Order: sequence, then C-alpha cells, then structure tokens
Amino acid sequence: MNHGFQVSPWELRWNTLDLDALERTESIFALSNGHIGLRGTLEEGEPRGLPGTYLNGFYEQHPLPYAEAGYGYPEDGQTVVNVTDGKIIRLLVQDEPLDMRYGRAVEHHRVLDFRTGTLRRDTVWESPTGRRVRVRTERLVSFTQRAVAAIRFEVEPMDGDVQLVVQSDLLANEPVEAHSKDPRVAATLSAPLVAEEVAAQDYHAVLVHRTGQSGLRLAAAMNHELETDNGLRCEIHAEDDLARLTAAVDVPAGSTLRVTKYLGYGWSARRSAPALRAQVHAALSGAMQTGWSGLLTEQRRFLDDFWATADVEIDGDDELQQAVRFALFHVLQAGARGESRAIPAKGLTGPGYDGHSFWDSETFVLPVLTYTMPEAARDALRWRHSTLDKARDRAEALGLDGAAFPWRSINGAECSAYWPAGTGAFHVSADVADAAVRYLAATEDTDFERDHAVDLLVETARLWSSLGHHDVHGGFRIDGVTGPDEYTAVVDNNVYTNLMAQRNLREASDICARQPEAAAMLGVTEEETKAWRNAADNMVVPYDEVLEVHPQSERFTEHAEWDFENTPDAHYPLLLNYPYFDLYRKQVVKQADLVMAMYLRGDAFTAEQKARNVAYYEPRTVRDSSLSACPQAVLAAEVGHLDLAYDYFAEAAFTDLHDLHHNVRNGLHIASLAGSWVVAVAGFGGMRDHNRRLSFAPRLPRAITRLAFRMTYRDSRFAVEINQDEANYVLLDGPELSVTHHGEDLTITAEPASRHVPPAPELPTPTQPAGRAPRRRTPTRRS
Repeated sequence: MNHGFQVSPWELRWNTLDLDALERTESIFALSNGHIGLRGTLEEGEPRGLPGTYLNGFYEQHPLPYAEAGYGYPEDGQTVVNVTDGKIIRLLVQDEPLDMRYGRAVEHHRVLDFRTGTLRRDTVWESPTGRRVRVRTERLVSFTQRAVAAIRFEVEPMDGDVQLVVQSDLLANEPVEAHSKDPRVAATLSAPLVAEEVAAQDYHAVLVHRTGQSGLRLAAAMNHELETDNGLRCEIHAEDDLARLTAAVDVPAGSTLRVTKYLGYGWSARRSAPALRAQVHAALSGAMQTGWSGLLTEQRRFLDDFWATADVEIDGDDELQQAVRFALFHVLQAGARGESRAIPAKGLTGPGYDGHSFWDSETFVLPVLTYTMPEAARDALRWRHSTLDKARDRAEALGLDGAAFPWRSINGAECSAYWPAGTGAFHVSADVADAAVRYLAATEDTDFERDHAVDLLVETARLWSSLGHHDVHGGFRIDGVTGPDEYTAVVDNNVYTNLMAQRNLREASDICARQPEAAAMLGVTEEETKAWRNAADNMVVPYDEVLEVHPQSERFTEHAEWDFENTPDAHYPLLLNYPYFDLYRKQVVKQADLVMAMYLRGDAFTAEQKARNVAYYEPRTVRDSSLSACPQAVLAAEVGHLDLAYDYFAEAAFTDLHDLHHNVRNGLHIASLAGSWVVAVAGFGGMRDHNRRLSFAPRLPRAITRLAFRMTYRDSRFAVEINQDEANYVLLDGPELSVTHHGEDLTITAEPASRHVPPAPELPTPTQPAGRAPRRRTPTRRS
C-alpha cells in the first residue's frame, strides 16, 4: 500500500498534493520542542485540515459532564487551547492569492528532516491566469531557544517580472472544528482567548490574551527580516485577535523575495501582561541576534548530539528504518524542552485526548528519554513532583493516604469523568514511581533522589499501604482497581498493579534508608517502612494452577470467552460497539496488561511462565489501543516468537505513518512511537533494567539482518550491534560498564566485545482473535 511518503533514511518526503490527506500530514509534519508545537499546516493557512499551535500546559477549564454525579467525581475538565497562530504567511501574485485549490501545483514537495529539525517545502504554483512562482519555505521550532520558532519564506518568479504581496499574520481565536461531542467543551473552545493588549510597530507585533476560566495568560510576538533587490512598501497593523504585516514589492525575473519570520511565545498563570510582553520581546531579540543561519546551526548541533546517543540502525527493512527515526524524532520533540510540564499523549501535534497526559509518559516515553536524553526524563518527573499536592488532595478525597496521581490531566488534577478507567486506574501512581526508580538507577542523580524521588516514592507507597489490606491468610490484597486493560475494570488483585505496587513499596523503603533526613521530613517511621516491606513480601499474585497461567486479575480465567468469530471487523474498537458491561465480564483484552507486567516486572516470572502466559493472552488481546503492540512485541521476542515480534514492531512504528487507528488527524500517538524504540532495544536487544543492573538477551527476526543502537547509562555511553548469530558491545565514552549477555557477565569497554547469540526456543506460534492478527510485515527497501 502506498502511504504517500518516499522511503529515505533521514527524512520524510511527501511528493504530492493530496488535499484529502491534509489533516493526516499536518500531524505528521508537526514541529515541536516540548514547549511550542506547530502543526504542519501550509503557510498560506488554507486549505487546511485542523489548524493548531500549542503551548505545553496551556489549557482552558470546563465542567465535566455527568448524567449522575457521585462523591469523589472530578468536577472540572481541561482542554488544550489552539493559541495564537504565527505560521500564516499569505502570498498574492499579481493580486491572485496563492491557494493550492486553485490554479495548478506544477510541483509540490514537503520534507521533514530528522537531522536538521526543520520542515521544508518547495512548490511551483501556476496561478489561474498562468503566472508561475516558486515558493520555498523552511520552518523550525528551536530546541536551543525554547520560546522561539522561525520561518524562512522565499518567492522566485519563473516567467518574468511580477508584483508580489506578502501578508504575515498573528491570528488568535482561529476558527477550529469542534472535536468534542460535549457541547460545553465546544462552547469553551469556540473563542477561548480574551484580548488584553495589542501592539505593532515597524516589522514587529505582539498580542497578549488570557483564558476566561483557567486564568492563564499568553503572549505571542512576531518580527521580520525582509530581503529584496527592489523597493519595498510595508505596513503593519494590529487589532484584538489579529496582527498583520503587509509587504508589497516588484520582483524582477532572476530575483528572489526573502522573508524571515521570527516568532516568540510565552505563557504564565501568574505573570502580568507587560511582563509576558517583555518576555517574548526578549526571546525575539535573542533569535534575531542569532539569525536564521545561526538558528539552523544550533538546531543541527542539538540533533547531532541526540542522534549520537539515540540512533537505531536497521538493516533489511528501509521503510522500517525511516519509521523508527521518525518515531524517535517525534519523541524528542515531545519531551526535549517540556521543562516542568507534562508530556501529553499526543505531544504537541494535535488536540487528541484534549491535550492530556496519561501513564503513557512514564511507562513508554520516559524509558526512551532516560537512556538517551536523561535530563528530559528528569524534567518530566519534576513535573509529576510539582503536582504532588493535587495528587495528595485526590487521595484524601478518596479516603486514602499518600498521593493518587491522575489518569488523565494537564495541570495534575484528575480530568477523567469515567471513574472505572480513571479513578480506578491506581496503577498510574506505581508507574510514576517506577519511572523515578528507573531514572535513578540509570543516572545515580543524588540531588533528584533527595529533592524529588523520596517524596514521589514515599507518597505512592502510602497510597498502596492504605488502598490494600492483609487478608485472613496474611496476603496483601489490592481490590477494586483497574489495570492497563480498560476492558476489565474494577477488579481484585490485578497482577500488573500488584507487582508494580510491590516494587514501589520496596523501593520506597530502600530510598528512605538512603535518604533518612528527607524521609524524616515526611514523617516516615521505621514501623512504616517495615509495614511497606511486609506488604510487598506478602503481595497477592493470582495464579491459575489448572491452566498454569497467571490470570490478568483474580478469577479472570473463569470469565466467559468473547465470541471473536462472530464479531465483525467493523465492530472494532469494541468499546464503541458493545456495552462496557459485556466487555467487563468476558475474557477480552483491549491492550496488553498481564503481558505488560511480564515486561516491567519480568523478574517476578519464570521463562516457562512467560511463554505460557504469552500463548494464553495472544488469542484474547484485540489491540484496540495503540499501547498494545509494543509490549506484545517485547514479550513475543523474549519467549522466541521473533517473526510475530517483527510484525508487532512494524505496527508500533507505523501506527501514525500508516494511520492504523484512523485518527492521526487529531495528533500522533507518542507512546506508540516511543514503543518502537522499546521494541528495538528491549525486544530484539533484550535489554532489561531490573535491580539496578542492565542485562541483554538479543535475538533478531529473519527479516532484520542487523540492528544497532546506542544508550547512555550512568556516565557511560555505549553501542550494541546485533547480527543473526553475534552481538557486539563497545564503549563510546565514560567508564567501563558491567552488564550481562544472555546471563553471562560482560564488561563493556572501549575494546569491542563479541558474544554468540543463541537460537530462540522453538514454541508453537500463538494465534490472535479472528481478524485481529497483526499485518504480516514484508520488508520494504528503497527503489
């Protein structure tokens, strides 16, 4: 199937004008640095699918809908706001507006470049009256100057002298089609920004707005550099929701009109309008002092450093190679400069999930950042720490101790109106703790441990201590919760939840021993840590002795089977076609749950148990979530189903490029994109990080002849290269590192070390529900 993109190792190139694909490409071509997000709309603003400019953490508030209220239900929702759009640069050619719906696009190319961090466009447009111009643009959102974006816009006449008029806009309250079925949300977002200040002079303009309900304020500013051989007439004006620079010029044949547009963005819940205006003005001054060429150089240098640590190389499937680099680039964009803000499930690529963050961040995205860009992982965890008060308040409202982190949120307060999947998903708190523990093991960051991790681990341990209880047999039970699988809600002793809570309790006890002063400030006593240890040691982990598998939760294996054979393809995802009541009482799994437990808590299972569990849950997992393919791939690879793991690898990597869930218009699936790195490194590389030590057990599927990746662990940066029969480890920088390879001790040094890759065990290939097997992957190579 042709998905429109030219296969290339370091870029994503679109060589056609398909107006029906605008919404999809706007998400795919989005640029971000974790603070500012620009969807990949055309510079002229129309035609468009779904315009979007986002600032991380900037939202509007609205009441949550309930048919019937209940005690402890969250009251307010939060929705990301499409803020002031500075991408718009309109062009008139002899009074005819460049519009790709009219005239003729003789050529049209767009390129997302993973090494330069820019989106380029090259269009030859013929107007309805036959005048031709070439328009070249390049845009970036700066990784090095967090508040800055910039666009280079060039126009070259192709058939003689021509008069050109350029209109460069800042546009607030841009009309956007409502994506929510709740009319209150749609009303909230119809014109969410209230104008406070406007100013314009020379080539510079600024708009300051605030939200009506959440009380947030933003400033957006633009400045320009114009280069032309002939006389130039310019004017600028500003009103409440629009600032526009208009430049008219006669451009002779052989000349080029060049406009460089610099954008500055800032927002705050506390700062005044003058302060924010000054902030964005300063950001623009810095950007213009650096200049366009300087911004490009900084961007390339930043990405060179990233790829030197994060790159994954795949031989044998060129399209998959491209997809994995695309995935890593977007994961970087989502988390690089978030700094004290969350990493939303869609990044800053679209309004999907209302811009909320979920457990996706800690469980899928932060592992990638921890081992490639640990300072970004630290910042994301600091955001969680900054929301501890809200998590404590949520726990108190539920009659619990400690901190209950939200299922979905922008500012740290729970925003889920569906309590079985929201409030019931207490595993989120253990996921936060797990991410903190992984980061500490990988970095030995004692400052973070003392100032942030103690708080996170202690308060989450207190949650489990109050949520669970010891039964008459002495076992520690956690009842009435929802695990990762949202098709099985409000259950007792979900294995994933219990095992993650067990690690949480033990790590909390250990960190209090390492940081007694910080623990004392939280009032932690020796009796409390002993209680945590006792709960962890006696944690109930259900096991079906008859089937010799772990039930996903207590008595899950006794539920009725779902009738997959008589479920039409059109009825997936099931939650949109069947009542939750029916899903909750059947053996049907939306996304990997028990299988996810075997990845993150693989130290709690034997190899035989893992193989039997995979064989049991594959025929019951329908993957109605983009979060499922990754852990299924990792465990399939571990137990020896390498070709199946390869198929799931492709599903995770191509979720967005191939629009497998038919919703890319609303933004990318950042967790699934991160999952492609996880599959490469943890699946085929066999990397595990249990008990503060790295281990590797690499094996490749038949289609991949070579896989190479790089990681950073503590102060060591190293490379792993895997072939069908051999794995090579080499230290690139830092001290020697002790790991294991298929259970054998190995010290990674500057001298490359080779180890044999043993064959995978031979097991019967598991089946999937009727019609839900992953698409068989055929390797694609460049023509």
